[in-house]
Amino acid sequence: MHSAAMFSALLIIVASFTIHDTEALYEDVRCKCVCPNPNVVNGSSSDRKLYIANVAPNLCNCDNVILPELPANFSKSREFCPLCECKFESRNTTTIKVVVILIICIISVLVIYMTFLSCLDPILNKRRATSTYQEQTNDEDELSGRMAQPLYEQGSVLNRVGNRQDRWKRQVQEQRNNIYVRRTMLN
Repeated sequence: MHSAAMFSALLIIVASFTIHDTEALYEDVRCKCVCPNPNVVNGSSSDRKLYIANVAPNLCNCDNVILPELPANFSKSREFCPLCECKFESRNTTTIKVVVILIICIISVLVIYMTFLSCLDPILNKRRATSTYQEQTNDEDELSGRMAQPLYEQGSVLNRVGNRQDRWKRQVQEQRNNIYVRRTMLN
């Protein structure tokens, strides 16, 4: 259990550093232009190229985003720009960061809980092996028998959960035997 807690803490630390480092790489607003490769105008290629710039929404066009990145000797800009599609996008990176951190925390809690249950299972199995359990034939008999007993004689919650788990395992095993060995179904 200790190693799972350390693993989840390490995962959260690495995620926070990664998210902090990416802050300088991406902006909340951007102009994204998808254009063919400049060689398309010459007829030599058909690839698409992505141009991204941080400009104002009214400047999100081919003249302000793409042409400054093309070589100075590119003379066919008037043929090239109509082939481009520019969109202004805005996003909230803070919300994205919070959601990612929340998901990492939830996964870490689930890993810790699974580790706790894995450590608890041998303890429960040891207690159930030492205690004597009498199988009830159905839930109504069990319920009426339990109601007749005082609360202090009913046993702990762990014993009741363990008893139900044992009964369920026996029922599953009986079903497997009936289906695979005897080839009959339970009624």
